[in-house]
Amino acid sequence: MNSVILAADVNFMIKGIFSYQIFGQTVWITTTHVSLLIVLLLLAVFSICAHHVITKADPYEKPGVFQNIVELIVEMYDNMITGCMGKSAPKFIGYISTLFTFILISNFSGLLGLRPPTADYGVTFPLGLITFGLIFYNKIKHQGVGGFIKGLCDPWPIWAPINVIGDIAVPVSISLRLFANILSGTVMMALVYGLLNKIAWGWPGFLHLYFDLFSGAIQTYVFCMLTMTYIADAIGDSNA
Repeated sequence: MNSVILAADVNFMIKGIFSYQIFGQTVWITTTHVSLLIVLLLLAVFSICAHHVITKADPYEKPGVFQNIVELIVEMYDNMITGCMGKSAPKFIGYISTLFTFILISNFSGLLGLRPPTADYGVTFPLGLITFGLIFYNKIKHQGVGGFIKGLCDPWPIWAPINVIGDIAVPVSISLRLFANILSGTVMMALVYGLLNKIAWGWPGFLHLYFDLFSGAIQTYVFCMLTMTYIADAIGDSNA
């Protein structure tokens, strides 16, 4: 009986905060929406401050700490995306850098006591769909309709259904990978705080270093690298 009571105290599910009626339907604002709003606000404040510092920077003065951080981040993104996508990198630097930053801050938001938005499949799946859309668009643009159909029939036409399934599986696989890894960390930390709450003082911080920082950074990198690889493959030889 005690184990049942303890299990009931574990909190890793999405919680409804308040609801409202729209067109006769009940719409809930959940912890995911609140976490997303906070993450977006943090990104917006950082972007505004970075834009102000860069545009007002004097090339003859020593740059400040914040300017150095911004320039370091931009250089890191530029090197990462150029190294993976080659000549096509300039077209995608804006999207990939935004995607990387959003996922990274979302994964790190557990350190702020929030439920990471990326622990909700309703957040990661749309990101996968955007990647799928970019892949499909660039295949048609750079390979043409004929080349796209030829690719589906490679190596023989009988393989076309399997290739179609493989293409459709891309947004599902990359979104599930990100979602499952972040959710598993959320569940583990919820179990620690829910079942060991009387002794969960200080030492869970080391678990946060792994689940929120290390695992969060790795999953962000994996998602963005897969996105860039798929898009670069869709562009084909013109990307060399």
